[in-house]
Amino acid sequence: MIKIITVGKIKEKYLLDAIKEYKKRLSKYTKLELIEVKDESAYEKEKIIEKEGESISKFIDEKDYIITLEIEGTEISSIDFSKKIDSILNVNSNITFIVGGSYGLSDKIKKISNYKLSFSKMTFPHQLFRVILLEQIYRAFKIINNESYHK
Repeated sequence: MIKIITVGKIKEKYLLDAIKEYKKRLSKYTKLELIEVKDESAYEKEKIIEKEGESISKFIDEKDYIITLEIEGTEISSIDFSKKIDSILNVNSNITFIVGGSYGLSDKIKKISNYKLSFSKMTFPHQLFRVILLEQIYRAFKIINNESYHK
């Protein structure tokens, strides 16, 4: 099972449509759970990160293999990403991806991460990044299953 925990809600229809499409495509390969936690804004930066971290923690199971999306994380190719997912799923049936809010992830969440992943040194809108992450997970399953997918 793949679980994706993100901060904030998506309101844009075109992004919701893209997410729906990738959920449908991924259903052939894995169970997918998308969890949105509230983005905090009524506090200073450190308190926002802490509050969002507490909200994220509620959805993490101790058996989950946790991949945090962090700008300081390791950048890998789509092929290596597929190998990573395949190797994890061979020993653990649950992968949880965590995407923080606009200020990033709390140290508490970073400390429990099994793997810190970066898609780029660039900054992406969090709503759009969810679509990018889902597309890469879908691509990984296509690669794992030796199915053709555009390059």
